[in-house]
Amino acid sequence: MAPTKTSKASSASKSSIKKHAASGVGAPSQLAQSSRKGKKAWRKNIDIQPVEQGLEGLRSEERVIGSTLQKQTDDQLFVVDTKGDNKVRKSLPRYSKAELTSTKILSQRSAVPAVFSRPTKDSIPSRSKISRADKERLLRIAKRPRKGPFNAVMDHTEFGAGSALIDVSAAVKHSGSYDPWTAEEVEEVADGLEHTKKPKIKRPELSHPRDVIEVPAVLEPHQGSSYNPPAAAHDELIIEACKVERRRQEEADRLAEVRRKVADARALDTNITEGLPLGMTLDEIPVDDGEPVAQHDAVVPKKPSARKTKQQRAKALRLREEKQALAEKAARKKMLATITMAKSFRSAAEKVSQQQNQARLARQLELKMKLRKGLAGKRLGKYKVPENEIEVQIGEDLSENLRTLKPEGNLFRDRFRSMQQRALIEPRVPVLPTKRAKLKEFEKHAWKRFE
Repeated sequence: MAPTKTSKASSASKSSIKKHAASGVGAPSQLAQSSRKGKKAWRKNIDIQPVEQGLEGLRSEERVIGSTLQKQTDDQLFVVDTKGDNKVRKSLPRYSKAELTSTKILSQRSAVPAVFSRPTKDSIPSRSKISRADKERLLRIAKRPRKGPFNAVMDHTEFGAGSALIDVSAAVKHSGSYDPWTAEEVEEVADGLEHTKKPKIKRPELSHPRDVIEVPAVLEPHQGSSYNPPAAAHDELIIEACKVERRRQEEADRLAEVRRKVADARALDTNITEGLPLGMTLDEIPVDDGEPVAQHDAVVPKKPSARKTKQQRAKALRLREEKQALAEKAARKKMLATITMAKSFRSAAEKVSQQQNQARLARQLELKMKLRKGLAGKRLGKYKVPENEIEVQIGEDLSENLRTLKPEGNLFRDRFRSMQQRALIEPRVPVLPTKRAKLKEFEKHAWKRFE
């Protein structure tokens, strides 16, 4: 009988546990569970009814309004009604006892759209509308077959059927709409708002070198460069070309001399004796096999330092004060003498300033006169503007008729140098491709490896 009593007692104890009622929102509750061993059991026994009620309230607001009240602005929530609306009473729903609760629920309209099982026009995302020209261009890029008139497949290898556009550019389409000579409209800024708007930086009005240069685009060639030149003009051009070549040779010799000095300095740097300054050498002392030279160290006697007496210090101080007073008196006398010469000093300063101004104007005029001849041979920025090459032939190479004449020079190079000398383009040097060192290949043999 004992086991039966225990079973009854256990069943009675289980029935005596009161289970918590279900939550108002419909979620099951397991708060009456006795075991709370582990995190899972603890999560089940947490009371989340206040959180569920708050979430359900937010959902109801979203169904009625379309969004929560917290996200609404003050203008959407509050309205100052000063007149009143007569249509409010008609728009409000009337209370009826005969109307069923289900009818009331169905009559409410929610701001959230309903869920439909079948797709509608609004639910299907609209495809991006691509123009016919863009579609044909994408097909050309992908090299896909395209159908032309009469459903004929077009050949992508013919002109205009590739991925490139043959249409006019955007610059041609918008040509004529911008006039660079129109005056800019000045915007009027109200008083007090000058610092709120960023001011436009005014471009300084400076003269450009190309406005001063008077070099023609195509220079007139020298008479000596003709295929049948006069003797005097031919000799003059040969002498000028000789001067240019001699100047280049002197420059090359000067650079060679500088390189030689640098190489000698580097070679001397390797033979520097420790403890000696750069460029100084140490002579070797000859060793005599005869009698050793006796060296006597000369002892310099130290002068005993005697302390001055009080009378000597007072005398030195008095002499120093007298010397300082005489210097101040001479400076004051000189200053008083210069007061009467103030007018002459002023006129001298004005003359010096006028001379400096005239020298500055002369330098500007000289620079302007130099600029009129172009920028040939001058450094402009990083590089130097190249000069024109003197094309002249010696008397043996001259051709006396046009049949045996050989063309020399390059018209493209001449026009390019002319544009650089007239400050139309910046001076440049040709960028040569750099050669990379070739990789050496080594073949490793497996039979040479001793492991």
